[in-house]
Amino acid sequence: MSQEVLTRNFCIIAHVDHGKTTLSDRLLEYTNTVAQRVMTDQHLDSMDLEKERGITIKSHPVTMKYPAKNGKFYQLNLMDTPGHVDFSYEVSRSLAACEGAVLLIDAAQGVEAQTVANAQLANSQDLKIIPVINKIDLPSANLELCSRQLEDILAIPSEEAILASGKSGIGIGDILDAVIDRLPAPRDREYPKPRTLIFDCVFDPYRGVIMYVRVFSGSVRTGEQIIMMSDGSRAEVKEVGCFTPGMVKKDILEAGDVGYLVCNIKNVSDIKIGDTITSNTNKAEEMLPGYKEVRPLVFSGIYPLDTSNFEKLKASLDRLRLNDAAFVFQAESSIALGFGFRCGFLGLLHMEIIQERIRREYDIDIISTYPSVIYKVELSNETIIEVDNPLELPDPSAINQILEPTIKATIHTPNSCIGDLMNLVNDKRGLCDHTETLDDNRVMLCCVLPLNEILIDFNDRLKSITRGYGSMDYELGEYVVGDLVKMDILVNGEPVDAFSSIVHRDKARTKGKDLCDRLADIIPPHLFKIAVQAAIGGQIIARGNVSAMRKDVTAKCYGGDISRKRKLLEKQKEGKRKMKQIGRVSIPPDAFIKVLKNSS
Repeated sequence: MSQEVLTRNFCIIAHVDHGKTTLSDRLLEYTNTVAQRVMTDQHLDSMDLEKERGITIKSHPVTMKYPAKNGKFYQLNLMDTPGHVDFSYEVSRSLAACEGAVLLIDAAQGVEAQTVANAQLANSQDLKIIPVINKIDLPSANLELCSRQLEDILAIPSEEAILASGKSGIGIGDILDAVIDRLPAPRDREYPKPRTLIFDCVFDPYRGVIMYVRVFSGSVRTGEQIIMMSDGSRAEVKEVGCFTPGMVKKDILEAGDVGYLVCNIKNVSDIKIGDTITSNTNKAEEMLPGYKEVRPLVFSGIYPLDTSNFEKLKASLDRLRLNDAAFVFQAESSIALGFGFRCGFLGLLHMEIIQERIRREYDIDIISTYPSVIYKVELSNETIIEVDNPLELPDPSAINQILEPTIKATIHTPNSCIGDLMNLVNDKRGLCDHTETLDDNRVMLCCVLPLNEILIDFNDRLKSITRGYGSMDYELGEYVVGDLVKMDILVNGEPVDAFSSIVHRDKARTKGKDLCDRLADIIPPHLFKIAVQAAIGGQIIARGNVSAMRKDVTAKCYGGDISRKRKLLEKQKEGKRKMKQIGRVSIPPDAFIKVLKNSS
C-alpha cells in the first residue's frame, strides 16, 4: 500500500540580503532534493544578474519530499521570493499561493523596513508566520535585540522564533519541522469545482507560455480542456508537472499541489497573472481572490544607440515583456535620439535590471532618458489627463493645476543619523509625519515624499548618511497639488526634447543651471558661439555658453596699417553673426549619453 503524502505550501520572505536564497539552498540539501554534486550557491537564482548582485529578481518554486519525525511523508512546496521593494509584486503572488511564510530576520541587523512590509503583507492574506532569526553564527549577532524587536515591532512572541544559520546549516531541521507542525494543510480543497490560481508565467520559445500554478480544488491533467475565468478563453493542457527545482513532467496535479502548466498558448499577453483556471466540463462560478494588477510607477525612454537596431530592440522588449508582467512599453520618437520606446517600471532597480538584461541578453547598446512618473493634469475645462512624458504636457495656459504622486515611506535608521536624514527628507520636499523608537539604537521615521524626488539618488544618499545601516520601504500614497513646471533645454534657440523634464518651480533654476553647464562642457565648439539655455515657457532661467572656434584671419596679413587687420576681423565677426542665425548645432550621441548618465 502506498504511503499517504501530506502537503504544505510556504514561502520565504525577508528584507533584501537577509539570507533567503542561502536558506533555500540548505533546505534543498537537507531534503536531498538536489544532489550535492550538482548543488551550487544561490541554486534557485537562474539569472547571471541575480548571482552577481546577490539579489533575487524572480520568485522560484520548488517541490521537496521530506519524511518527518512523526513517521509521515510530506510534500513541501517552497517559493523563494525577492526582498527589494521594487519586486514586492513577486512576493504578493507567492503569498497568494501559500498557507504560511517563513519570515527571516538577520541576527546582526534586526527587523528592517522590508521585514515589516512583508510581515504585514502575509498578515493581510491570513497566512501563518514562522519567525526565523538567521545568521546566528555571525560575531555581530544580537539575539536579545532581535527577540525584543520581534515582539515590539511585529507583535510576534519571541518564543516562536527558530534560531538558524543558512550558511552553516544550523536549525534547518527545526524549520522543516515547524513548517509541518505549525502550518495548516492546503485550504479550499473541499470546494466542489476545480479551481487553479496562476501566480506567475514565463515564455519558452519551443513550448510557448509556461504557467506557474497552485491547484486549490479539483485537479488538472494532460489533455484536459480548461477555461480562463477572467475572459472565458479556452485552451488544452499539453503538459503538467512540478519543480524539483527543474521541471519534472507528471500526469496530474491534484488539490494543494504547486507546479507548472503548458497549453497551446503562444502569447503571454493572453495570460493574466492572478487569473483562475477551471475545467471546461465542471466549470466553477466564483474566481479565487486574486491580487491587484500591477501598475508601473517609473517611466523612461529607451533608445538604441545605433538606429538600425530599432527592430532588434523591439523584439528584445517583446521577449522581456513575456517573462515580466510588470514591464510595459510603447513606441515613441525623439528629434534628438530617433525612434525608441517609452517603458514603464516598478522602480529604479527594476529599470536598471531591465536595461542590463537588454545589453547582456540581446547585445544592444542603449541609452535611456531621465526617469519620470505619472502626473495628473487638471485642465481649464476640469477634465483630468495622465502624463508620463514631459513632451505630452499641455500648454500652461490650458492647465488649471498639476498633481504629483507621493509615497508613504518608513525609514529605519540609527539614532545618530536622524538629524541628517531629516535634512535629506526636507531637501527632497518631504514631510516627516512622526518617529517611533524601535530600541536603544534605532528609530523609524514615517515620511511623505513626492515619488519623483526619490527616483535618482535618494537611496544612495540614505545609505551614505546611515553608513549602510539605514533601510527604507514605501507604498504609493495620494496625488497632491504641486507647483510643477515643464523645463526645456534650448541649444542655439532650438529645444532638445531628450532633456525636457517636469520639475518643481523652486528647483528648476538649480537643475537648469547644472544641465546647461554640463552640456556646455560636452558639446564640441562650432565656428560660432552657442548658447545653451534652460527655459520655463518663454522665460530663460539659466544659461551656459559654448565658445566659438576661432580662426586667425589676420595670420596672412603682415605689414601695413592696423586698419587692414581691423577690417578683416570685422568681416569675420559679421560672418559669425550670420552663421549663428542659419547654422545648425550638431550634438554628438555621446553628449546625450554623458549628460543622461550623469543625471541618473
